[in-house]
Amino acid sequence: MTFYALVLIVAAVVSFAVSLVMWRLNPRWAVRRDIRQRDVHENPTPRLGGLALFSALLVATIVASQVSWFEGVFATQRTVWALVGAAAIVVLIGFLDDLFDLDWLTKLAGQILAAGVVAWQGVQIVSVPIGGLTLFSPTLSLVLTVLAVVLVMNAVNFIDGLDGLVAGVTLIASSVFFIYSFLLATSEADTPYFNYASLFTAILLGGMLGFVPFNWHPAKLFLGDSGSLLVGLIMATTAISVTGQIDPALVSASQLLPAFIPVLLPLAVLVVPLLDFLLAVLRRLRAGMSPFEADRQHLHHRLLDMGHTHLQAVLILYAWTSVLAIGTLMFLFVEWYVAVGIIALGLVGSAVVTLSPDNRQKNDPLAVPGGTGKG
Repeated sequence: MTFYALVLIVAAVVSFAVSLVMWRLNPRWAVRRDIRQRDVHENPTPRLGGLALFSALLVATIVASQVSWFEGVFATQRTVWALVGAAAIVVLIGFLDDLFDLDWLTKLAGQILAAGVVAWQGVQIVSVPIGGLTLFSPTLSLVLTVLAVVLVMNAVNFIDGLDGLVAGVTLIASSVFFIYSFLLATSEADTPYFNYASLFTAILLGGMLGFVPFNWHPAKLFLGDSGSLLVGLIMATTAISVTGQIDPALVSASQLLPAFIPVLLPLAVLVVPLLDFLLAVLRRLRAGMSPFEADRQHLHHRLLDMGHTHLQAVLILYAWTSVLAIGTLMFLFVEWYVAVGIIALGLVGSAVVTLSPDNRQKNDPLAVPGGTGKG
């Protein structure tokens, strides 16, 4: 745990330092986009968070490569540096989109390229626990992996519309996933792939901890497309690195079910962005639009329209993520019916809060309207 804490702290320090520099220098660079109709923020804000997160990823990975305890992770270096290379691709595509508003086809091509780099270098979905264990052909594994990574990247990008929203959801989801992957990494089923997941999840946690002070409402910096795509890439890759690489021969019968919880855990921790993504695609296709053409009907927009304040909307989406992520993790520690009961109670409570906005702020002449947006 000490070495994971080390890379987390390194990532946090680098992310905070780079974020601070970019915030201070931004008036000179003027790297910001004009307010769009779908935005809920009122002032142009720099979208450079992805550069801070990528800097944290690069430096923390280099530091980890010098720690002997991570030798197993870096034994197959192509998977490690493939993720860093894929991260560079999505950050570049996202940064150019934040500057020049690229067309959706160009962005999708860049995302597929990045996902392909990760899959080509060995991080793939090769099996799922269906019918005992279903193994995929190399071609099908490659295709499924690319589709899964692109889906998660876009899902995270779609919910990036309120200050601190993606940052908080990432911290919650990654904390739960780190606990899970760390338990596997220290169990009898220990493999370098579990350590790989724990390492990059710890780096993502550190990077986000360093960035979130600049992203909390009212935000000084936004993640931008470069940041949200990078978050989705890391979350998808770490989940796949565990799920797709499990060798049942190395896992005892009592651990087989927990070993495949990544099939459910990524869905649980990403249920909010995945649901928002699905609804957005269906809504836009029904309206004859491109599924990647932006609008102002995302879940966070709907919460604001219901009467929730910016902070309330963010906390509500945190609550939904926490209930499902922590509830799924509870299957490792308690009887299944206890975990189901915890999830059910949490969902009911979240639903009640979601459907009961505090409208007093509408009548308060001193209330600050809306939020400050894409972050």
